[in-house]
Amino acid sequence: MLYHLLFPLSEQFILFNLFQYLTFRTGGAIMTALLICFLIAPRMIGWLKAKQKEGQPIREDGPETHLAKAGTPTMGGLMILISVTLSTLLWANLTNQFVWIALLVMVGYGLIGFGDDYLKLTKRNTKGLPGKLKLAAQILIGGMAALWIMSALPSHINQHIAIPILKDIYIYIGLLFIPWALLVMVGSSNAVNLTDGLDGLAIVPVAIAAGVFGMISYLVGNEVFSEYLRIPYVVGTGELSILCGALIGGAMGFLWYNAPPAMIFMGDTGSLAMGGVLGTIAVIVKHELVLAIVGGLFVLETVSVIVQVVSFKLTGKRVFAMAPLHHHFEKKGWSEPTIVIRFWIIAFILALVGLATLKLR
Repeated sequence: MLYHLLFPLSEQFILFNLFQYLTFRTGGAIMTALLICFLIAPRMIGWLKAKQKEGQPIREDGPETHLAKAGTPTMGGLMILISVTLSTLLWANLTNQFVWIALLVMVGYGLIGFGDDYLKLTKRNTKGLPGKLKLAAQILIGGMAALWIMSALPSHINQHIAIPILKDIYIYIGLLFIPWALLVMVGSSNAVNLTDGLDGLAIVPVAIAAGVFGMISYLVGNEVFSEYLRIPYVVGTGELSILCGALIGGAMGFLWYNAPPAMIFMGDTGSLAMGGVLGTIAVIVKHELVLAIVGGLFVLETVSVIVQVVSFKLTGKRVFAMAPLHHHFEKKGWSEPTIVIRFWIIAFILALVGLATLKLR
């Protein structure tokens, strides 16, 4: 909005020329989302506490230390969704269709998560929406986004997978691009959801991944840098760096209240939305496989659940004391802050590895 209102006035007021620069608007988006979070958080937390007398339901089979979290409200992802959406609308070029695709998935998946959280609270159990219904809704929204992405991308890469490390190598998969995009978006969404189990555990890796993909979006949308790095060039993806910046600001604002001991939980409202939008951006900028590296912590948590379920069904034995993986370490006696900080370190290292693939071509 500001881009459309103020940049046209740059001939009269030279200061408004700043609004043509993605770096300036990304910085503005970070600070705006952070400020919005700080402004709405106290009242939102108070309102959610009043509505959720008993707070988020705690798993009966979970670690004993989680019983102390009883009464903590959930749906804190609303803070992130509101701050990121408003900040993006304020700073981004609203004629850019990639921005609207990402917002569609983020808000759509956030609404699915909201419905899931609402049912958990009203029914006082940890089940929420039926799994098949939740997955069907994710596929419906993701499918719409995949078709939109395919029509918006350049024809020479719109049905292709780019291979990290290899120069100008694109594998044509035709209409299989749609299920591929769905796998990335839905998989990323649910992977972040599985990781969101301890105070501050998921939100920092989300912010780290958003920082990485904000940089990748900028580079992919810049003809000079994309040519130098031999990565796909897609006109307009630079605007996604503004959404990524807003996500960083919203995540840091939320972390202020989610830091141990958490005053509020993200809930599926936030985790499904954040994972979904990261997956969507990765598909748009043709770095889906890099997301698997940068978001390796989310992948690890998801794999731990799959391994646990498969092992128990086939052998009757569990590989981990409890899944997802962070609960396994809780059962082994690690304190919650120790697990969270060590997982943050892993996420940061994986982000550096993912960034390194940009140059290893």
